[in-house]
This record gives sequence, structure tokens and C-alpha cells, in this order.
Amino acid sequence: MKIINELKKKKLIIGMVHVQALPGTPNNKLTIPQIITKAVEEAKLYEQNGLDAIIMENMHDVPYLNKIVGPEITASMTAVAAEVNKNISIPCGIQILAGANIEALAVAQASGCEFIRVEGFVYSHIADEGLMNACAGELIRYSKKIGANEIAVFADIKKKHSSHSITSDLDITDFAEACKFFLADGVIITGKSTSKETDLTELQKVGRTCDLPILIGSGVTIDNIDKYWEHANGFIIGSHFKENGKWQNEISSERVQSFMKYVGELR
Repeated sequence: MKIINELKKKKLIIGMVHVQALPGTPNNKLTIPQIITKAVEEAKLYEQNGLDAIIMENMHDVPYLNKIVGPEITASMTAVAAEVNKNISIPCGIQILAGANIEALAVAQASGCEFIRVEGFVYSHIADEGLMNACAGELIRYSKKIGANEIAVFADIKKKHSSHSITSDLDITDFAEACKFFLADGVIITGKSTSKETDLTELQKVGRTCDLPILIGSGVTIDNIDKYWEHANGFIIGSHFKENGKWQNEISSERVQSFMKYVGELR
């Protein structure tokens, strides 16, 4: 897996492309060609400013369904991802909210993406959308079935926007160890919600006990990346790259350029 090798050699900066609301969702206003054009523009902007990879996510599809999304979402994300992949040379990833991990893997396989971000890989939790149970068994078997073994699976642990009271007797390191045992390729650690900082203590604990690549999935900014730099292999960044740091807004070229200039200094 090329992206795993890259994560081990270099700290990767991964830009989040928040795909516009897809057909069939309450906030949809654009046609598929318009949605594709927007996603391609954002992906190109990230590549031109030196990011190492991008990930596409249907963040605007609120309110999210719990795991079972319609075929229109899978088809739309495939169309978007395939066109983005044709227009940039850096690695692409996919996440389909909420917890539609089988669908994300199918989209990645069809469109040529290199990795997926997975919610609910191990253990159960209560998400915004309701109870979300573990999917590792079915997902990894599905990967084998469709020949998608080269697509990396990055699993969120104790993920944002969720209550973890039903697993309160487990430490975050237990989640990381379970992810490795169930054949994840990396783990993602987040804050409590979108744009909220990741807990440095939890990040360090996972780093001491887990030899999988570790990515930070929320809250990274130009003001705090230095404290995380030595403790993670990759950084997924969305909100900080947007105007005023709000994920709903347009990408700010100035914010991206300033961030990447600082990353160059860290490197």
C-alpha cells in the first residue's frame, strides 16, 4: 500500500474535500456535474499548494443516515471520486457518512482511491445517528471479496460526535489494539466534534502502545500542529483551511498557503 509507506516515511498533510450536498439529501441544490466541478477545483487547489493527499466526504448531506445510504449516494460519490482522481496526481481517499463503510470501499475500488476512513470499525458507540455497531468483520471480508486489499482502511477510534459510555471501561489504547487485531491499516484520533482539538495525552498513549500509523482527524491548525507533529504520521485537515475556520465555508488559499509554509519549516 503506497500511502502506508508514505505515512511511515513522511508526515502527510491530507486535505478534506467536503463534497456538496448530493441528490436526495435535504440541502442538495447542485447537479452532479456542478458538484463534480466544485470537488475537482478544491482537490486541485490542495495539490497546487503542496498537500500530500486529499479525502472526499459527503459532509453536506445532513442529517446523515446510519450506515444504510441510498444507491444515489454511492453512485454520486463514485462519479465525484473518479473525476477528482483523473484531475490530480496525489492519493485520494473516501469517507461516506455516516458509517457507510462498505459503500466507501466500493466507491474507492471503482474510482481508484487509495484509502477509506471508517467509523465504527471496532466496538459499539452512540453516534448522532444512533447506535453504531462494529463493522470490521464484514468490511475486511468484503475487501477480500472484491479484491480491494490494496485500499488502506483508516479507522476512527473513540470518534467525534459520539457517546462512548457503553465502552467506558475501555481505554483508547484498547480500541487501537483491537483495530490492529482486526486488520486496520491505521487509526484516526479526533476531538469531541468537528474542528475540536485532539487530546494530546490520548494521542501519546496510542503512540506508545500501537505501531499502526496514527492520523489526527480533527482540530489541527497552524497554531497547534507543532505540538502534535512528533506524535502522528498524518493530519486530516478540513475546517482550518476554510474561510474563518468554518467547515461550511469556501477554502481559503491564504490559509492553506500559510499552513503549508509552516509545515515546510517543521519538516
